[in-house]
Amino acid sequence: MDRDQKAQFVEELHGRFAESSFVILAGYKGSTVAQMDALRRACEPIGVHFQVVKNTLARRALEGTDKAGLADHFSGPVGVMIAGEDAVSAAKAFKAQAKDNQFLEIRAGFFEGDILDAKAIEAVAELPSKEELQARVLATLLAAPRQIMSMIQAAPRDLLYLLKNYANKLEEQDQG
Repeated sequence: MDRDQKAQFVEELHGRFAESSFVILAGYKGSTVAQMDALRRACEPIGVHFQVVKNTLARRALEGTDKAGLADHFSGPVGVMIAGEDAVSAAKAFKAQAKDNQFLEIRAGFFEGDILDAKAIEAVAELPSKEELQARVLATLLAAPRQIMSMIQAAPRDLLYLLKNYANKLEEQDQG
């Protein structure tokens, strides 16, 4: 890579860092090319970018972003997973790939303004996905009108049962 290509790469990576809400730095020493390719392919459908970068270029790309604290974690072979909107899906994808590749290890991460350790990233992977949260909100929103309708229908229904029981009681008195 010549100087211009490096500058362009750093600028592109800086843009990705600046726009992302979730980043994972992962060690991959010992992984095969096929395993790394499987990780990249697993990330693509969910809009996550995974790339192995040179440490010095990554440190330069971090400068001026809120993720600058990650620069200390760039030593040795490091892969960078950069998520767009859905951090939970990215963490789940990494966790799934780490099960198949014992050489993948979380070094650090960034989420919602904080530098995270491996345990915190594991906790993010345990969170419900965006779709699950949307379904829960929708269920909550739909529950209130159902409860209101049930209460509105309860009064006439109860009155009907009361009148029917009273009529049955009058019939028994007439027959007896």
